[in-house]
Amino acid sequence: MHFEFLVEEPSIEAALNNMLPCILPSSVTYAIRVFQGKQDLLKKLPVHLSGYKRWIPEDYRIVILVDRDNDDCLRLKRKLEEIALEAQFTTKSSVPRFDSFQVLNRIVIEELESWFFGDRRAIKTAYPKISNNFVNKPRIINPDDISDPWKKLEKVLQRYRYYPQGMPKIEVAQNISLHMDPERNCSPSFQVFRRGLDAILLQG
Repeated sequence: MHFEFLVEEPSIEAALNNMLPCILPSSVTYAIRVFQGKQDLLKKLPVHLSGYKRWIPEDYRIVILVDRDNDDCLRLKRKLEEIALEAQFTTKSSVPRFDSFQVLNRIVIEELESWFFGDRRAIKTAYPKISNNFVNKPRIINPDDISDPWKKLEKVLQRYRYYPQGMPKIEVAQNISLHMDPERNCSPSFQVFRRGLDAILLQG
C-alpha cells in the first residue's frame, strides 16, 4: 500500500516525515506533496485529483491535510469532499463504515502547532530549558481549543530564550515532531487523523 499526502506547507511535511514512521507499518510507502499554502492547495486540488484519477493504482490512497485556521470546519470539510467526489473518488465520509475508499480528508484544528501542544512532553524534550510545569499542565486543556497556537508556541519558546528573533516554523516542526508519541497525543484532531490512517490500513 502507498499513501499520497497533499499538504499546504513545508512545516507539515517536516512533521509528517517524523510522525508517519511511528504510525504506518514499515511495509507502507508514502510521498508528501507540498503546496504553497492552503489557498494554493484548494485552488489546485481539482486538477491534481483529476490527474491522479487517470493513473492511480488500486493500492494507492490519497490523504489531504489542511489547517482549519479561522475557517468553518464543516464548510471546509464539505469543500474538500465535493472536490474529491467531483474527481470521481470515493472518500471516507461518502461510503458506509468499513467500506473501501480512496481519499481521506482531514483538518488540523486549529493549526499544526495544536498537535504539538497535544504532546507537551515532546516540546519539552526538544527544548529542555522549558519548565516541567509546562509539561504537567492538566490534560483537560484541549489543544484544539488553543487560539492562535503558532503564536502561543512562539511565546512559550521565547519565554525560555529560544528564537528571540522569531520562531522558524519548519525547524520547530522538525524538532518537536521527532519526539512525538502518537499514543499520548491529546489533540482530538490528531487522533481523528490517526484513526483515518488506521481505517485505510484495514483496507490492506
